[in-house]
Amino acid sequence: MIIKPKFKGFICTTAHPKGCARSVKEQISYVQKQRSIKGPQNVLVIGSSTGYGLASRIVSTFCCGASTIGVFFERPASDNKTATAGWYNMVEFEKAAKEANCYAKSINGDAFSTAVKEQAIALIKKDLGQIDLVVYSLAAPRRIHPINGETLVSSIKPVGKPFSSKMIDFHKEKVSEITVEPATDEEVRQTVGVMGGEDWEMWIEALRDGGVLADGATTISYSYIGPEITYPIYREGTIGKAKNDLEFSAKKINTGLSKLGGKAFVSVQKALVTQASTAIPGMPLYMSLLFKVMKEKGIHENCIEQIYRLFAEKLSSSTIPLDEKGRIRLDDWEMREDVQTEVLALWEKVSTENVAEVSDVAGYRNDFFRLFGFGFAGVDYDEEQDIQLDIPSING
Repeated sequence: MIIKPKFKGFICTTAHPKGCARSVKEQISYVQKQRSIKGPQNVLVIGSSTGYGLASRIVSTFCCGASTIGVFFERPASDNKTATAGWYNMVEFEKAAKEANCYAKSINGDAFSTAVKEQAIALIKKDLGQIDLVVYSLAAPRRIHPINGETLVSSIKPVGKPFSSKMIDFHKEKVSEITVEPATDEEVRQTVGVMGGEDWEMWIEALRDGGVLADGATTISYSYIGPEITYPIYREGTIGKAKNDLEFSAKKINTGLSKLGGKAFVSVQKALVTQASTAIPGMPLYMSLLFKVMKEKGIHENCIEQIYRLFAEKLSSSTIPLDEKGRIRLDDWEMREDVQTEVLALWEKVSTENVAEVSDVAGYRNDFFRLFGFGFAGVDYDEEQDIQLDIPSING
């Protein structure tokens, strides 16, 4: 079938297999041109099919020479419906890993469930013995609690009072105003239940009890802080409450792992286009302005560049630099005073009439399409595609 982008709300409901393959190939090509890293050799990535999780698996494999197991929840193709972008990403990743003679196996299922945790532990025992790095990079809108069966649903809302902000329809390049009403206490509780640190703790506990965490094992999860103009909807909103919980979990996990000589970290990343970030009011406009400023200064990073820098300059260091709250900071360039001063000035004056001039909305839109395999040079988007592709370690 010929595949074109189709939308439902903030999400593209189609994905292009060759475009997704090109995306993975470009990321692999980037890291292969960098210096190799003396890093982890057996890696578990929970949430490995897109974004920072995918980049973590690529860097682990093609820079560290690691064996990797990836856990994700993606949908294969059915009838005339394409698979999700993450599914096609994993098809290409496993193909490339095999060509490089690197071990790579995947588990497709609900990472919040006890069954998937048990499946991962069994696979580690069978093939790898133990894991020395666990990357926790889940981004899910809901979670079925594995103990009480409650379905928890996350909300993107401010806490305490309404939030009003500029926003952009990046397809139409239209700037407008939006007001979001505050979350209820129940919405805060459920958001923390989905996006907080409880499941990360459960994974590490299960892996430790299963005897598959190596002495000195490290675990890391990803977070974001952002500028003051987004605090009400992000760091001080429901998502921020969840991120605070994630950071609290990191401290608890770190205490437990210290008995094995291990460590737990939260790494604060820069703002990037993801399927999740497009739904956060104000963030697409902020990022469109940020990208313009950072590109002009020559300090813009995409996802794979961020994760390579994390592995090469932070995790591989004998003394990992941390902020006052014990976090790794990869948002250091985004939060530079000169960058934020310029972004804020642009924020104050941006409008529908000048958005194309004062922002990089075109770059933001291109990044969004690329998440789903569209917009890559060299891919014929008028060509018939086979959408029924198997991930080798799952269906091969």
